[in-house]
Amino acid sequence: MHNTVVIFVQSLAEYTSCSSVVPKHYQHILALAFAVKEINENLHLLPNVTLGFHIYDSHFTAKWSYHATMLHLSTLKRFFPNYKCGNQDNLISVIGGLDCQTSLHVATILELYKVPQLIYGPAPVMHGKVPGLFFYQLVPEEALQYEGILSLLLHFRWTWIGIIVMDNDSGERFLQSVDPVFSQNGICFAFIERCPMLSVVTEMEDMMQVGARIHDKIMDSQTNVLVASGESYSVMYLRWLPYLSHLQHETNKLKGKVWIMTAQMELVSLVYQRTWDTQILHGALSFTFHSNNPSGFKTFLGSRSPSSIKGDGFISHFWEQAFDCVFPNTTVDKVQGNICTGDEELESLPGTYFEMSMTGHSYSVYNAVYVMAHTLQTVSSSQLKKRAMVNGGRWTVQTQDLWQLHHFLRSISFNNSAGDMISFDENGVLVAGFDIINWIIFSNQSFHGMKVGKVDPQGSSDQLFTISKDAVTWHNWFNQVRPISVCSESCNPGSSKKVKEGKSFCCYDCIPCPQGKISDQKDLNDCYKCMEQSYPNKEQDFCLHKSVIFLSYEEPLGIGLASCSLSFALTTALVLGTFMKHHNTPIVKANNRDLTYTLLTSLLLCFLCVLLFIGQPKKVVCLRQIAFGIIFSVAVSCVLAKTITVVLAFMANKPGSRMQKWVGKKLANTIVFSCSFIQAAICTVWLATTPPFPDIDTKSLTEEIVLECNEGSVTMFYCVLGYMGLLAIISFTVAFLARKLPDSFNEAKFITFSMLVFCSVWVSFIPAYLSSKGKYMVAVESFSILASSAGLLGCIFSPKCYILLLRPELNKREQLIKRGY
Repeated sequence: MHNTVVIFVQSLAEYTSCSSVVPKHYQHILALAFAVKEINENLHLLPNVTLGFHIYDSHFTAKWSYHATMLHLSTLKRFFPNYKCGNQDNLISVIGGLDCQTSLHVATILELYKVPQLIYGPAPVMHGKVPGLFFYQLVPEEALQYEGILSLLLHFRWTWIGIIVMDNDSGERFLQSVDPVFSQNGICFAFIERCPMLSVVTEMEDMMQVGARIHDKIMDSQTNVLVASGESYSVMYLRWLPYLSHLQHETNKLKGKVWIMTAQMELVSLVYQRTWDTQILHGALSFTFHSNNPSGFKTFLGSRSPSSIKGDGFISHFWEQAFDCVFPNTTVDKVQGNICTGDEELESLPGTYFEMSMTGHSYSVYNAVYVMAHTLQTVSSSQLKKRAMVNGGRWTVQTQDLWQLHHFLRSISFNNSAGDMISFDENGVLVAGFDIINWIIFSNQSFHGMKVGKVDPQGSSDQLFTISKDAVTWHNWFNQVRPISVCSESCNPGSSKKVKEGKSFCCYDCIPCPQGKISDQKDLNDCYKCMEQSYPNKEQDFCLHKSVIFLSYEEPLGIGLASCSLSFALTTALVLGTFMKHHNTPIVKANNRDLTYTLLTSLLLCFLCVLLFIGQPKKVVCLRQIAFGIIFSVAVSCVLAKTITVVLAFMANKPGSRMQKWVGKKLANTIVFSCSFIQAAICTVWLATTPPFPDIDTKSLTEEIVLECNEGSVTMFYCVLGYMGLLAIISFTVAFLARKLPDSFNEAKFITFSMLVFCSVWVSFIPAYLSSKGKYMVAVESFSILASSAGLLGCIFSPKCYILLLRPELNKREQLIKRGY
């Protein structure tokens, strides 16, 4: 009594009714037979147990799949559904076919009996139905393949690709899986084409028209990379495309493309495609199931011939199709075509018809048989053996006990005869990876598959995907230069991408980065600003460190301002000394000596105050604005007091005037003190609320960091300046009105001119200060202090110094009355 393995091979469908078969798939049957032969000859694996198998043809239809399944669940040769009568072999498992729909149809029945199904095609789309663990997938997880395709595209920087899928559930599942992941990683689809499935001959013309359109779109597209997903026979459709297009577009120039194919697709031919050109697929990169060549398999293939093999119902049909010959038939008088001798060699067949090395699909079938053998071996030595029926020293598993096989299948783990580890994960999927094969097509239609990479889920994260790009042979159209497949050329550093309106995000224009931003990598979506301590270089592709600046004593501008400050301070000191030397002379007395000394002292301090604006800002130094505001207010207050004194003196000289009591030092001192006190009060509030402090300005200048004194409160700063401006305007107004008073000692005209200079300087200061940046703001303010102070010094005191030093003979009361000083 035999434990039986059943396999459905729909790839060899309709041998008896149709000549359009795929000879290459005959190797799947031979891989099954070879595995069973090895196991039956192995004394250590399932001793005293003989494995057998039956092969049924699904004919690509649900009806025949259901019928074949029910047939083996019933008595052989007598179809009684759900009954098994008489002596027959025991069904242990089913190996599904390449077509996922066949596996789905078979599973509909097998799940009722808990019969495990091992599949070596794509997993069926269940449409919400949960099959549990009745499927055991002898191929790796599809998600791993999608990840490998994505890694391949990113490795070669192919971001503009075309997608070709079959118009079925598997094709839609592929699109739904890769679309979001590819898009998230910057890969766009130039087009997505669904190849129609031929169901009846009447649809042939429509299919050819669709094929011609697809081929023309492929050739006209800018993309050089095409990702194709489909079943094993899909390549036969792709080989149609150049011929379909040639019939309708004879001038269409053939261009090379890089085809990336999923693992289910094989380089196969129908019998009538024997002489067809296959160069369209030259240089293709195919993800294939990892396979090895078990020892003895090639010898086993070489021993196959129609005359020596009995019980193989497929070999005669395969032989006729593969070698394009016919076996003599006693019922037919005349045979058309070549006569088959049976001595033809399989090794002479082109690779699209048959391969002497085990293909990935055949290797999956081979492993499926060994999985069941090792499972039965485990069962035979487990507790299940106690429940087995003893029959002549042999054991067998009852149909009602098949559900217990799933427990052992889930935990199965062994090394096959080729040395590969075979085991399933928790989802019943084979733990394995993919090989990346480069197809090299020769002129005689033979081909060679060169392994150039792999996807290994058991490797480290950086070794999940590996490829030897130098070993890849590209299509001849690329002249062995690595193909580029992008919608737009890369944007160089210093620019960013701007997506074209109405186009995919992979199609863009490159625009220069705006001022102040950079991009230091290719194809950035947006430019970005440098850190505060850096600034963009001229090409805007790198950030340079900003230099630290402040108005220092080492630079010409600082040296010039400091020199002017000291020079004017020295001049003011000399003027003060001169006035003090001529303390009792008429011209000094006539100008209110104490007020004059106070004015000169404040001007001296104003000139020296400029030195606080030069050098690195520090906490104490940053009080310079407050010091300047108070000192300058004293100077302007002195000028105002001088002006008011002149006016009151003139009014007091009129007969009967009551103003005489106001004329004198007391009024002048009161004016100076009160006006200065108000400014001091403003500065005190400023100092108490938001005092100035050392700060760093990283934004005003592009290439430099400015060490500065932050004013704390801009409002208080302008209040100080505004108050000084108010005093200056009052002084100018009073002096202007009193400039022609007929007084012997009237200096109102000099004060008028000095305040005109003062106001002009500070009115010009405001726009100049606001339009300058960094250390030049400090320089503008320093210059304004020097200019306005020098204006007061020169306009008010230069005429008097002229008399004191150069014309002493004029420093007499009579001369002063005569000349108006």
